[in-house]
Amino acid sequence: MKEAKINIAIVDDHTLFRNGLAALMNEFEELNVIFSAGNGKEMQDMLANSLLPDIILMDINMPEMDGYKATAWLKETYPQIKVLALSMFDEEKAVIGMIKSGACGYVLKESKPREVLEAIKTIYTKGVYINELVSGKLLHSIANQKDAPLLSAREIEFLKLCCSELTYKEIADSMFVSPRTVDNYRESLFQKLNLKSRTGLVLYSIKNQLIQL
Repeated sequence: MKEAKINIAIVDDHTLFRNGLAALMNEFEELNVIFSAGNGKEMQDMLANSLLPDIILMDINMPEMDGYKATAWLKETYPQIKVLALSMFDEEKAVIGMIKSGACGYVLKESKPREVLEAIKTIYTKGVYINELVSGKLLHSIANQKDAPLLSAREIEFLKLCCSELTYKEIADSMFVSPRTVDNYRESLFQKLNLKSRTGLVLYSIKNQLIQL
């Protein structure tokens, strides 16, 4: 018996990239591209008159309604639709912003088509996909709360501040400690939580409800 296809949509303001990606994704028998749009506003119109996709591949920087606003709107209006962010650059701030808006993962636009396929399939089956910035062990630590490491009050405070727009130096000032102490908090948490980046710390905080979105 043939498995049902994963319905996807693509939202990106670059027409050539959008059309090219749609053609590439349609080559995979697991996928069905049901529509594409040039920005969040167009996406809203398409959703009102189309079969709902399972997953939307979402560009970040777009006119009229960018990826952040479009993703947040989807989370509120169509929570069943998952978002895979498309990023031109490996920018931590952009990735964190999309995740806080409700994206379930991200891929770089330079990724190979099969890597994008794997990301889509992972989100469809597991609900979240993060590339090399975050160790796969993050999912394990979230799924097994009984194994969660014991964090100090200061480490939790640092985690919450990591979810803000503050730089590490500004976090140090906010906590009334030296930048070196903040570095120690960060490295300690990386080790305890099996993470590799600030993006990972933000994801951990969101998944464990240390912050409210």
